[in-house]
Amino acid sequence: MVNKNLIDVYSWPTPNGHKVHIMMEECGYRLGKDWLAHPIDIGAGDQFKAEFLVISPNNKIPAITDPQGPDGKPIHLFESGAILLYLAAKTGKFLPKSTRDKYEVLQWLMFQMGGLGPMLGQNHHFRLYAPEKIEYAIKRYTNEAKRLYGVLDQQLKQHAYIAGKTYSIADIAIYPWTRNWKNQGIEIDEYPHFKQWFEKIGERPAVKRGVEVLASLRKPLHDSKAREQLFGSTQYQKRI
Repeated sequence: MVNKNLIDVYSWPTPNGHKVHIMMEECGYRLGKDWLAHPIDIGAGDQFKAEFLVISPNNKIPAITDPQGPDGKPIHLFESGAILLYLAAKTGKFLPKSTRDKYEVLQWLMFQMGGLGPMLGQNHHFRLYAPEKIEYAIKRYTNEAKRLYGVLDQQLKQHAYIAGKTYSIADIAIYPWTRNWKNQGIEIDEYPHFKQWFEKIGERPAVKRGVEVLASLRKPLHDSKAREQLFGSTQYQKRI
């Protein structure tokens, strides 16, 4: 019998996708039992399909549908940070109850959403995917990556986890974006406190399960069609 209460996660094995995969598993939901992962192949252009745009109007993964929303009715959500907050509220996990501690976590979530993710994304683009090597861009975003890792290292010098003494959605948001530190021009040994945290988070069973979700489907972006879907004019077409 099909469980109609399963949460549907529309995603791809990217840092933002893995944030939600990890959160689902950390919250006690189990893939195939409590939630389903629906692949949205961003290299093939699945993110532009009309049925996906209903759920995610910004044509980005991940997005979710929860048939048991806050009022008992289905809810669609896009933006990985919003999904983490939603799941934290739904389950009562990984976001502190006290006002002070909650905002300690939220500021680091915003750090990831507004700074770490976008800057490391640009770093990846110009170091790995840009059709021409632009020295200025590579240097700019590599240096910014190093600065951001330095911020994390200083924070983790004083705290066991990103936002303090306890594991939270801040850790869940940041970890997937730092998994490719080698490709970002980072020497991890230069950030010993970050390295210790990184290795600790990577050993969590739910994290191990989360980063494997859809991972077998990911392909190197070598073909021109995939690059066009991700970086070309397809992004800017008007959609109704």
